[in-house]
Order: sequence, then structure tokens, then C-alpha cells
Amino acid sequence: MNEHVQRPPRTILRLRQVIGRTGLSRSTIYERIQSRTFPAQIRLGARAVGWLESDVEAWIGERLNASPANEDRKIAVVRR
Repeated sequence: MNEHVQRPPRTILRLRQVIGRTGLSRSTIYERIQSRTFPAQIRLGARAVGWLESDVEAWIGERLNASPANEDRKIAVVRR
């Protein structure tokens, strides 16, 4: 019996989209990748990279949950 499991679609964000969502600069994103405090990019081709939207959204959620200023706005971080 071959069951088809419906998975949520995965979206790949390009650098400009990541910058727009996080408010971080290009250099800060790459510095944080190097220090392992930001999700690593995935290779899309010889000269193209992107980030999984779910990874970036989880990182944003972690930042919100870690901030004392957002104590009343805790969100659930969902990994896909």
C-alpha cells in the first residue's frame, strides 16, 4: 500500500528577501553564519544560494522568544 504524505511546501528565500525579513545587513548575515548563530545558506547552483524560509522564520522566532522586551509576545517555533 503506497500512501502519499502531503508535506508543506518549502520555500527558498534569496539574500534580498532574508535581509528584508531579518533587518540584518549582508555582511552581518554572513558573519552570523560563520559563527553558527544564523541558518546556513543552501547552494542552488554554481553562483546562487538561498535559505529555507522555515529556517529563517525559526531564527526570527528564537530572537523574539529570547528578548525580554517581548515577554508577552512569545511565539511557538515550528520546525518543518
